[in-house]
Amino acid sequence: MFGHLLVPLDGSRLAETALPAAAELARRLRASVTLLHVLEPDAPPTVHGDRHLRSPAEAEGYLAGAADWMAARQVSADVALNQQQGDVAATIARIGGAVGADLIVLTTHGRSGVRGLLFGRVAQQVLQRGAIPVLLIQPSASGRDAAFAFRRLLVPLDGSDTSERALPAAAALAAAYGAELGLMRVVPTVDTVSGDQSAPARLLPTTTAAMLEVEAAEAGSYLERIAGGMRQEGRVVATAVGRGDPVRVLADAIRQR
Repeated sequence: MFGHLLVPLDGSRLAETALPAAAELARRLRASVTLLHVLEPDAPPTVHGDRHLRSPAEAEGYLAGAADWMAARQVSADVALNQQQGDVAATIARIGGAVGADLIVLTTHGRSGVRGLLFGRVAQQVLQRGAIPVLLIQPSASGRDAAFAFRRLLVPLDGSDTSERALPAAAALAAAYGAELGLMRVVPTVDTVSGDQSAPARLLPTTTAAMLEVEAAEAGSYLERIAGGMRQEGRVVATAVGRGDPVRVLADAIRQR
């Protein structure tokens, strides 16, 4: 499913946390890789002690070194340097389309200022603007020496076709790593019902609780129906119905694993 990975880098060790993930994915998926740097105009020599690339020549040298690092791990990588000023997220999405990338791999944030923007809010903007799937990696001070592995993938589902669009990508990654897939749907409790349903829930708590119990049972059946099809394809799949606030329930599920 993923044949070409785009890896945006800013020269910092935090951003380089994406490199081990990209290298490992490329090996397992037999995918090609493009390393991208968006050159910042009037950049200072360092930001919070990190290397800051100030010229095309320096950026080209840095990208060549990163490509050599990938080559030492049996992964061939092309490089791309962008010198145009403008929206960074749009630039990443545009170049991703231009090189034919079908997965963008980058860290969730860097430092403050423009570098923090590139791997903070811009990471979110790349998710929102582009049609290319994005794999966000938690940054580490270890940089390119950080370990990376998939052991279990958690896929939150809400019953919609939109949420189920994540399933093929998750299945492909799980197959590449022999990882377990965890499918979860979260059903609120009376205390955590939100939106238009919150007022009726408070007025009719007993009725609402009964309706939510039915919804939870249906959610379990829904998850098992999807898991059954994936198990027939040889996938290891677990299902779980969480109760409460979706963000907190999902965060707790991740921590418990």
